[in-house]
Amino acid sequence: MKVFNRRKMNKSHIIKSFWVAFAGVSLLLACKPEEELVQQTRLFMPVLKKDLSVLNNTIIVNMAGAKTATGYAIEVSRDTFKTVDYKINADTNYVVVNEKLLKGESLFWNTLYQVRATALAADAIYNSKVSDLGSVKTDKFPSILIVPTSADLLDVSARVKWNISTGIKVAKVKVFAKTDLKLANPLASYDVSDADQKTGITIVKKLLPETTYQLAIYDATGKVQGWDNYTTIKQAVDTKQSNVIDLSESDDPTALNTALSNAVDGGIIVLKKGATYTMPTTAFTKSVWITSAYGFGEQKTIITTSGGGVIADGSTIDYIRFSNVEIKGADIGASYVFNPDRASVTLLKELTFDNCILSNMRGVLRMRTKFFLTNFNIKNSIVYQIGNYGILTTDTDGTGMAAVDNIAIQNSTFSKINIFLTSRQSSKSVLISDCTLNEVGSNTNTSVLLFNWRGTTAATNNVTNGIKISNCVWGGAWDQAGTPTAVSIRAKSATSLATTNFTVENTYGLSTLTFVAGTEITGFPTTVYAKTATDLWVSPNADLNFNFKDLGFAGRKDTGDPRWRIK
Repeated sequence: MKVFNRRKMNKSHIIKSFWVAFAGVSLLLACKPEEELVQQTRLFMPVLKKDLSVLNNTIIVNMAGAKTATGYAIEVSRDTFKTVDYKINADTNYVVVNEKLLKGESLFWNTLYQVRATALAADAIYNSKVSDLGSVKTDKFPSILIVPTSADLLDVSARVKWNISTGIKVAKVKVFAKTDLKLANPLASYDVSDADQKTGITIVKKLLPETTYQLAIYDATGKVQGWDNYTTIKQAVDTKQSNVIDLSESDDPTALNTALSNAVDGGIIVLKKGATYTMPTTAFTKSVWITSAYGFGEQKTIITTSGGGVIADGSTIDYIRFSNVEIKGADIGASYVFNPDRASVTLLKELTFDNCILSNMRGVLRMRTKFFLTNFNIKNSIVYQIGNYGILTTDTDGTGMAAVDNIAIQNSTFSKINIFLTSRQSSKSVLISDCTLNEVGSNTNTSVLLFNWRGTTAATNNVTNGIKISNCVWGGAWDQAGTPTAVSIRAKSATSLATTNFTVENTYGLSTLTFVAGTEITGFPTTVYAKTATDLWVSPNADLNFNFKDLGFAGRKDTGDPRWRIK
């Protein structure tokens, strides 16, 4: 009997099946074209052969070439492809994005662009994916325009400056909207005068406050020679308000007097920057703010004064404010800002000087008889060359006579002041903070004191809520006689301010700040600087330059008038 071998039979069957399958596949492949043996795939994404580069306001894109690519699609954007500025099809891997390629248009100067590319195949379904090639900034326009600074920008005008050494004559200045990047639609156009062409400076007016413009300069052929953004600042006073009298274009010295006559209660008088006006002879009868328009240059608007302004007898006025002006006296022996002597009760609730210069007067404010002031403020100001009625004097003895309630002196500089503060009546408060004081108080006679509350009774020679001095730097006396040695001053009399509380904080006194025995104020100053004014400051006596020369001075960052501090 024959035995059946199952394992041997299975092996033979598998071998036969393999050869049948192999023969079938071979026959099938023999029928397909050779080019279909490899499946076609998407092109590789483009890569840079060299980094993106610029030449003037053109971008150079140098990619590694792909043999099977038929070209490249280049896209250019300024907002990371939220929008696309230009899409260009190129047949080469080296592309210069210039005016020719953009058909008469050009890229913006000094602008950051993003670039991406796609490799193109004969059949679009095989195009590469988009490749981000990076970003690059075009060059700054070769301009003769000088880049504007904050000093060139006001609320309704801008100062345009250019380099005259090039010899290029600037004939026009044009104003464009911030969004008009192609400088296509000027909002205004101004001819440049011969005088401005020589200096290389012209002023563009009639702008709007807090607005960004592009100002462009053009030569005589109409070719642009530069442009930049100019952003105007906030308007200090809206001259269109019904309570404003605008003298910002007036040089008439008497215009302030006329304006005061016409001002409404709560009115604002805006003077021309740098012009000179005389103190009004018309009496002040209502609240008024006298200020200066913005303008270029360092010179403030000047108000000249002799006998001082007049405050109407018997009036009640909420405030008189001066800001951004210089009030200059005719004579240190006779001039005042105000010198009221009123028979009837006259009340001024506030007198303020803010960012002012006050100089060459016998006194800033002298008050007599029935004139009363609630708040007297000097801030952000410079006061110098003041005679023997000082910053403030109330000058009538007796109960119920001329008095000031509150005195606040802040962020200011005082120099060459004969007498500081004098009153024959008690006050409520005195604050002196963040001030630089040098040559304040003299030794000319025994009545000269820094704090001279000289009423004849305890009820009339006190500051009820105290005197506070903080964050100040205080130099020595004003030696008007030219004494070769240091001179002492009187801080207060031995009898006045007996019940007044002095609070003194973070206040330095120079080595030259010395007091006549018996007139000292306890705790004033808090710290002694062991050197002199010329050691501490750059040029204090001759030029009123109180910038710190001694950079090791401990109070250089937090004492004195902030304008002089080390930032």
